[in-house]
Amino acid sequence: MNRYLAAASVACFAAHLSAASLAQEIERLIDAKAATRNAFWGIEIVDLATGKTVYSHNTESLFVPASNTKLFTGALARERLGPDFRFHTRVLADTAPDAEGRIHGDLRLAGGGDPNLSARPVPYRMGPVTGNPLAPIEDLADQLVARGVKRIDGGIVGDDTWYVWEPYPDGWAIDDTRYEYGAPVSALTINDNTVTVTIRPGAQVGDLAEVLLSPAIEYYGVDNRVRTVAAGGPRQLELDRVPGGRQVRLWGTIPLRSAEEPLALAVEDPAEFGAAALRRALEDRGVTVAGGVRARHRYANEADENVEPEGVELARRDSAPLIDDLAITAKVSQNLHAELALRAVGRARGKAGSRKAGLEEMTSFLSEIGIGGDAYHFGDGSGLAGADLVTPEAIVKLLRHMYDSSLREQWIALMPIGGQDGSLSRRFRDNGEARRIHAKTGTLTHVSALSGYVQRRDGTWVAFSILVNNHNGPASEAGGVIDRICTLILE
Repeated sequence: MNRYLAAASVACFAAHLSAASLAQEIERLIDAKAATRNAFWGIEIVDLATGKTVYSHNTESLFVPASNTKLFTGALARERLGPDFRFHTRVLADTAPDAEGRIHGDLRLAGGGDPNLSARPVPYRMGPVTGNPLAPIEDLADQLVARGVKRIDGGIVGDDTWYVWEPYPDGWAIDDTRYEYGAPVSALTINDNTVTVTIRPGAQVGDLAEVLLSPAIEYYGVDNRVRTVAAGGPRQLELDRVPGGRQVRLWGTIPLRSAEEPLALAVEDPAEFGAAALRRALEDRGVTVAGGVRARHRYANEADENVEPEGVELARRDSAPLIDDLAITAKVSQNLHAELALRAVGRARGKAGSRKAGLEEMTSFLSEIGIGGDAYHFGDGSGLAGADLVTPEAIVKLLRHMYDSSLREQWIALMPIGGQDGSLSRRFRDNGEARRIHAKTGTLTHVSALSGYVQRRDGTWVAFSILVNNHNGPASEAGGVIDRICTLILE
């Protein structure tokens, strides 16, 4: 079958036979099932020691990359900001507390783009995130109490003007914005801008299910119509939230004594949510807050490109180094963190902290490393936008550039490791050599992708990109073929 023949250039006859064999095996794998055979495949594999192309197919065609977009955002952030860059979250007021501990006016919680104001361990560690999701906010509240704050005459303002308020990039589906993977982008980000709704069976058959919210902030109203049914009965849970609304509707059934069901929902306005969290933390510490909570946003048409929230700094929290968050972003494919990194680049380069400014820097960066504008189109920094496009050749060029950089090992270490961690922890489990695969996953409806590096048995390294579009079957089916191709590269 001609359309899956390799386009390899090799120096000797033995290497030529090896490349031909690889091409035949890839062709056989893709042809084995109708869904993979009829899908649109793009593959490029390059030996990093020689620069030789080991295999290529449709390498100059444009594909929807899904979360392979994060390779570009991560590389941009590391190059433009540096691995030691830090974010800062501050609490400001017009004046310091008076002799009685009173703040005259509002207290402002000013976000600086920190993506890890949450319970997440930093640096990255495998396993579920546990602990208090509001611990960073409580730390700020403790600092305020230590400064002598006892009463706030005004309210609490969640200030996210560090970045332009454009919570949802173009191309995100409206359904995406309900859930944690489509959480809105804000310079003030608390607990990944999510609330987890946990549903537990009631005490006896017929009871309403128990519903818990974490963090336990009064933000969403819950209309709970989930009924407890007999053990062994149907587990049918449905959830709905109208985008832009604050009402969560739950219905269905949950069996008696069955496991609880956690559902992570996006917060509609993270800045307001952060203000509410700080107000509760202060009140828990005996501080009186006279006013309510509100958000302060900055829009794209406002004059100043780089505003600086003003006031007396009463509390401050500095983030971990950027490189630690880039690992989290790549390992677990965290969409929100990628979007925040894109905006951080725009602001740090003297422009607005906006998606547009970040993408302009992306264009400049890719031009510098020899990737032209006809090889990609990015509308966001995460790959959730189905309108993103890139060629396998462009991905491999990026991978080669980063491999040749001074921080090669640090860059490769950001990526999921086959059978070990991140989004590859459950793949390649039957292959003891899979830890030599370091690659970024990507999945959308009808889209599967994997791009990164493989260290072969002889110690040499290859860069590869495998993009699959229009696959009309289970994602695991395309993913299985991709994984077997990677196994062939290992050999």
